[in-house]
Amino acid sequence: MKKTLNDIQVADKTVLVRVDFNVPLKDGVITDDNRIKAALPTINYLIEKGAKIVLFSHLSRIKEESDKTKKTLAPIAKKLEEISKKSVKFIAQTRGKELESAIKSLKAGEIILFENTRFEDVQNGEVVKYESKNNSELGKYWASLGDVFVNDAFGTAHRAHASNVGIASNIKESCVGFLVQKELEMLAKGIDKPEHPFIAIIGGAKVSDKIGVIDNLLEKADKIIIGGGMAYTFFKAQGHKIGKSLCEEDKVALAKQYLDKANGKIILPIDSANNSDFKDTPPTISGVDLPDDVMGLDIGPKSIKLFEDTLKNAKTVAWNGPMGVFEFNHYNKGTLAVCEAIANLKNAFTLIGGGDSAAAAIQLGFKEKFTHISTGGGASLEYMEGKVLPGVEAIQNK
Repeated sequence: MKKTLNDIQVADKTVLVRVDFNVPLKDGVITDDNRIKAALPTINYLIEKGAKIVLFSHLSRIKEESDKTKKTLAPIAKKLEEISKKSVKFIAQTRGKELESAIKSLKAGEIILFENTRFEDVQNGEVVKYESKNNSELGKYWASLGDVFVNDAFGTAHRAHASNVGIASNIKESCVGFLVQKELEMLAKGIDKPEHPFIAIIGGAKVSDKIGVIDNLLEKADKIIIGGGMAYTFFKAQGHKIGKSLCEEDKVALAKQYLDKANGKIILPIDSANNSDFKDTPPTISGVDLPDDVMGLDIGPKSIKLFEDTLKNAKTVAWNGPMGVFEFNHYNKGTLAVCEAIANLKNAFTLIGGGDSAAAAIQLGFKEKFTHISTGGGASLEYMEGKVLPGVEAIQNK
């Protein structure tokens, strides 16, 4: 087990906190502040315990100097002040004298937020990737600014960056924050120690994105439901005609291998909602052999019924990826039905592994109905694949 906030003393110490404030901005305005709110339990606990708090985060990708004007954390500092009702001092630097003296003069319970860690990826117009390639000198420098490191950014836990692995490897004491702790507990409960029957639902466009998940869960789950664009690669592996549907030709043989290995564990759709073009007009419904001139954009009504029946007595459900083009009103029926079926299960542990399925569940109004919706798409996907998350691995053990 990794150290958590409850395992360390923070009073009067300078605590460096890697948060995930990678929020969507439109014309400098934050359109969704959920990630800022998610960091509050850790921040409030540190204030209460009398820590001196230094927050930092990345925001989007920085590929050239001009990106820096649009991707500053200044508006996020303002928003954090507003939400937390605490004063937040913003330092427009990732290193240097101003940052160092501001940190030195911090008093217990005070907060600094410093500039976007990915500004370190571009120096004087040159792409150097000091942050995202975990430059050892940068990790040491950031570590030198504090006494304790708290990683509370689950969204980047699957990446080894200077602002997580770099600092953790160079500081006396490190732990995970409350957000990361909860993510790890929930994912462990859903994936590593599930109560059976355990049903996994895997959707999305590509088999290649989910190979690791299918591999890992074939061992653990009682059934794996497959929907979304990736289902058509499986149809092709079964010898069906798939019209103009999405298909990864180089993964057909692999899909066939999975079907053989699964021994009936994999549940595929039995009909398809199709359109002659990729557009939001009413579908035609076919079986699993599609006419040549159409593409499948969602599962059909019989598949919905099959998936609902498969889910009926589940005690654990892990869901990653939509069943169709859920941004289209005519092709969100499968995703909606699956969402609803999971949401209405009684006494089941239900987990959404971030990304599109999390967005769909929240958008469709089911946020409160799931046991846990992960905040990190890539990180929870890699956890579902059974991979080690470097940002967590680097934290000290209890």
